[in-house]
Amino acid sequence: MRSFLIQSSAAALIYALVLGAAHAATGGEPAAGPQVDIAPCLAAAAADDMDKANSACGAVIDNEKTAKPDLVKALVARGALLARHDQIDRAIADDSRALQLDPTLADLFNARGELWLKKGDKPKAVQDFGAALRIDPNHEKAKANHKAMARELERIGAQMAVAGKPSFNCARAARAVEKAICANRELADLDREVFASNARVIREARNTGEARALQREQDEFIARRNAAFGRPGYDLKKAMQERLQRLNGVDGY
Repeated sequence: MRSFLIQSSAAALIYALVLGAAHAATGGEPAAGPQVDIAPCLAAAAADDMDKANSACGAVIDNEKTAKPDLVKALVARGALLARHDQIDRAIADDSRALQLDPTLADLFNARGELWLKKGDKPKAVQDFGAALRIDPNHEKAKANHKAMARELERIGAQMAVAGKPSFNCARAARAVEKAICANRELADLDREVFASNARVIREARNTGEARALQREQDEFIARRNAAFGRPGYDLKKAMQERLQRLNGVDGY
């Protein structure tokens, strides 16, 4: 779905550029001097022809006589085409250069944000979606992207806040097994996951009787854990992983 959004945004940018070029060719004012022809670049990008676009757009972009508006259009067109072909780093480079030349392009900020997202750089993606909205508060794609990413970053922040912390207060840990869990980040995360999964299955229970039976099963696991910890051959991590698998329905449970 994310790949489709990136490709659709790229296609929309190219389409808009082609329309703009056609309007300029038919209804614009005559040029004051000789201009670099941008039409082959836009046509190749619209036709999804990477070979022709690389040549035609490169000729426009590398020409010192190219007017600034045409340079921006060529960068956007090539960047959008590169994005459609998953050449993300090159696409971001073209978009970034275009935005340096014209920082008022809401569509391009949103498109670059989607590229950052595909690279896994969520903070930069949020920044670009926010920049698009500052330019155009009604930009629908940017609004949807920014909202989704803000929630995702909030979720990640919440996870980081509890990372390495078990489901219980380590300051009150009295049993040796509890102290061992508190002393080991991986065990602490496992304990919290087991606790959360158990709470979930109880919430999803079909009736009160089933919920009570599920809680008894969890209580019995804790009792076995407390009694077995420290005995030869007992693997606390393995026991917790197996309990988590059972709660989450993995391996046939």
